[in-house]
Amino acid sequence: MSADRSDRSRTRMTGPERREQLISVGRRLFAEKGFEATTVEEVASSAKVSKPVVYEHFGGKEGLYAVVVDREIQMLLGGIGNALQEGDSARILLERATLALLDYIEQHTDGFRILTRDSPTGQSTGTLSSVLGEVAGQVEHLLAAEFKQRDLETKSAAIHAQMLVGMVALTGQWWLDQRKFKKDQVAAHLVNLAWNGLAGLERHPRLLTTR
Repeated sequence: MSADRSDRSRTRMTGPERREQLISVGRRLFAEKGFEATTVEEVASSAKVSKPVVYEHFGGKEGLYAVVVDREIQMLLGGIGNALQEGDSARILLERATLALLDYIEQHTDGFRILTRDSPTGQSTGTLSSVLGEVAGQVEHLLAAEFKQRDLETKSAAIHAQMLVGMVALTGQWWLDQRKFKKDQVAAHLVNLAWNGLAGLERHPRLLTTR
């Protein structure tokens, strides 16, 4: 065997290694261009493989996208879930959950961009709204316990969880592009608005104007 052929043998990727490479390449391209604008040809070219290799591992672009998105979702939900596990006060848990989401945005920028970009037509999972719905489900029990302590209607905790998570996520999107404040400052302002707003909640809210 020639030296060149021996070198190629030693550097050839195993199946799992190739799969991880394609996931990494796909993640970068989906973050840069979105799902629709990314092609299997580009993924294969960037990975220096033929198109059939991509199809062999993922069945196509949709399969690769689904794997990339699933990993991002697990990473995001895992971080927030860990933040809510400790038995601290509701205020501290709120701070930790807010920081966990901002940590994900800061440390996994490509992943967050993928979740906020377009997804395959007809796909209801893997979008930012579906992910935030899962996050809100984790936050809801925290708010329900706090509402009960304050003699507020606990069934409205679901609504407030959606509002709270949406507020943090949209602010995170803005912060990702602007970076005018440090992460801890952003978290402090978010918690300040959420917590002090919570402290002043009316027991039976109503609109001052009607149609």
